[in-house]
This record gives sequence, C-alpha cells and structure tokens, in this order.
Amino acid sequence: MQEKKHVICSVEPGGIGEELELEPGDVLLTINGKMVEDIFDYQYLTNDEYLTVEVQKADGEIWELDIEKDFDEDLGITFENGLMDDYKSCSNKCIFCFIDQMPKGMRDTLYFKDDDSRLSFLQGNYVTLTNMSDEDIERIIYYNLAPINVSVHTTNPTLRCEMLHNRFAGDALKKLERLAEAGVEMNGQIVLCKGVNDGAELEHTISDLVKYIPHMESVSVVPVGLTKYREGLYPLEPFEKEDAREVLAIIHKWQDYCMEHYDTHFIHAGDEWYLLAEQELPEAERYDGYLQLENGVGMITLLREEFADALGQETGDANLKRHVTLATGRLAAPILQDILPQMRDKFPGVQVDVVPIRNDFFGERITVAGLLTGQDIVKQLSQTALGEEVLLPGCVLRAGEDVFLDDMTLSELKMTLQAPVVIVKSSGQDLLDAVLGRSKNE
Repeated sequence: MQEKKHVICSVEPGGIGEELELEPGDVLLTINGKMVEDIFDYQYLTNDEYLTVEVQKADGEIWELDIEKDFDEDLGITFENGLMDDYKSCSNKCIFCFIDQMPKGMRDTLYFKDDDSRLSFLQGNYVTLTNMSDEDIERIIYYNLAPINVSVHTTNPTLRCEMLHNRFAGDALKKLERLAEAGVEMNGQIVLCKGVNDGAELEHTISDLVKYIPHMESVSVVPVGLTKYREGLYPLEPFEKEDAREVLAIIHKWQDYCMEHYDTHFIHAGDEWYLLAEQELPEAERYDGYLQLENGVGMITLLREEFADALGQETGDANLKRHVTLATGRLAAPILQDILPQMRDKFPGVQVDVVPIRNDFFGERITVAGLLTGQDIVKQLSQTALGEEVLLPGCVLRAGEDVFLDDMTLSELKMTLQAPVVIVKSSGQDLLDAVLGRSKNE
C-alpha cells in the first residue's frame, strides 16, 4: 500500500469512472503499475489510450481495471485533495504580501501562503520559483505541464532578494531560463511597489522578460494592494494619478516594441492603472486574447464588449418593470454605472441602482469587489431601498462556497438584508440576465 491515500470524492455522471462503477470513498492505488505521488503523476499517467488502474474499494477489495479510451480523455473522477499531495507553503516574506496585511482572528485557511507549482498548473496561481527544486523544474519539463504562472516582480537579483526577503530569490530567476529553454509555456506577473521596482527597474525587468518570448506569452503589471493593517511592515506608499501615467507610458512603449518585433503586446497593465490615471482603457485587440484576466487585465473592456453583444441580441421589452440593486467594489462601480444605461432604449422600465461598497474591513484603499466582506455589504445596504433583488459579483464569495471573507454566509446576508440575493457570474451576458431577472441563482 502506498503512503498517500488518493481518495475519490466525486464521480462524473456519464464518465469513464461511472462506467467502471467507481464510487466516492474508493482509493486510487496505481496506474499502469506505478504509484501516483501527486497531480503531476496522475495527469501524465492518464494521458494514454490504454490504462490498467488499481483501485481499493470501501470493503478493502482490490479491483484491477483495464481501460481503453481517447489519449487525453479524463477518467471523470476527482479526489479529496486536488493536488493529491500536501500543499507547499511559501518560504518568502514579501514586502507587499497581502496575507501579512490581514487582521487577526480570521479563519486559518486565509493565512496559508501557497507557492506550489502544481497550483499554478491546476488553478492558475502564481509562484515565485523560490520553493521549487531543480527536480521540480525537471518534472514540469518532463510532464510538459503548462502554463506555469510566475510571480517575477523584478529581474534584478539583488532587489528580488530584498522584495521577497529570501536570499535564494535572485538565483530562482535562473529557473525561468531553464523553463524557456525547454519550451514550457509561461505567464508572468509584476506586483509594482512605488519607489521599489517601478521606473527604471520596471524598464529593466520588462527588457529582460521580452527575451523569453514566445515561451513567456504575457506579463501583467498590477499595483500593490495596501490594507490598513500594515503596522510593522515595509513602508509602502499608494500610487497616485501621475505615478499611474508614468507606469502606463512605460508599458505602452514596450507594447509598441513587442508588436513591432514579436507581433504581440506581451506586457499588460491591470485595469486599475487606467482608472487611476484617468485614461481610456485599451480596445480589445491590445489584450492579445485576454491572457491575464485573473489579474484584472482587460476585465472592463471584455465586460463592455460582452454586455454590448448580449444587449444587441435583445429585441427589448417596454412592459418589463423591475428594480434591482447591484452592489460592487468602488473600482468597478463607475464602469457599471456607465454600461447599464445602454439598456434604457430596450428596457425603459428596468431600474438598476449601482451601489459602490466602501471597504471598511480592509481599508478604503482596497477597492476591488473580490475583497469585500459580508459585514460591509450589509452595513452599507441596510438603509437602501433594495428593490426586488440584490445583485453581487461572484468574486465576493470563496470559490465553490457560499462564504464571504469575514465568514458571513450568503444565507446570513440574505436573512439580514431581508431580500433575495443573486450572485452574478463575470460575463456580460450573465450581467444582463441577472439585471433582467433571468438568473436562477438566488
């Protein structure tokens, strides 16, 4: 028996696992006679047309299953532990780490800092490479796992050691070269800190990363998030309008260079920079297919595009009467207040009140919807005429759960507000459907 138990937690209806009569609670033992250490092994070993899979049933009986399938067809099973191994925690002490800026007393899982390349492959998380051994790098190359998302921040080895408070952080940059040499697809991220890695340092970093094109497909530049809980931490300052304009000038210059030489814009600014600089957001074509949406790069442009397309498919309904409240972060609120009036000609009886929620929990400098708490939403909506429903963006909840960052549940929020609450997914079509009352998520 193997030391790690890979317990099946769900079996997809109609999938191979169901056909083989696998059940939650069964334990995967081997694939083609090989022990499965983690998700890397599992993904690689199951990418074959013929498999022999050993499974232990709940009564202890061992089943040996011969499987014939398409090469990349999934078995249709998921495991209790998505990594099929222990999570690797972060060994850095970054000067901008958001987790270090959280108040005490929150649930333990919110304080866990991951730096696991397997989460980069599975969920798109960013890793610093400081926690990866040469063996880990070789496994990524051998299994051809991609994309790997890398938190670069700076390519100045000395400065990177200082920013990450890790004496190995500079040497870890050499792993970028190894991945690029092997043709592994990557994306990069730069968390920009005022007076630290901006200006000439940003220029230097972009110049270095351009050399990894096409293996590094994109790099995002996002401003550091600063909460009110920074006592005893590195004295970082917020970016102002003129700072944002300088950052955008650097990024736009390099975008032009990359388009001329590599036919890609490559380096992208988070939407926040444009709003702070009070500049127009780029057109869709400048985002190269929206490779960095998870970093808030191009989300506003895409939402506008999708909403306009969805609305264009509507014939309209002058008889529809509806009043809803849409609560979101202060960053997105002006955008939604600009987008939603496009509905008036086709749906004159639909009223949407967009309410920007001030982040009292983390501090007013935090303006993104994904860091709103249930208590702030309740407090600031409690004296508002909410209409028929309250609409909230899906990012306010933990992935796969109905819980806000402060542990308030969605049910508790509904009960306190005494109003139906609809969680809106991220697309423009989802937004339009929710506003028109077509969403089934209540």
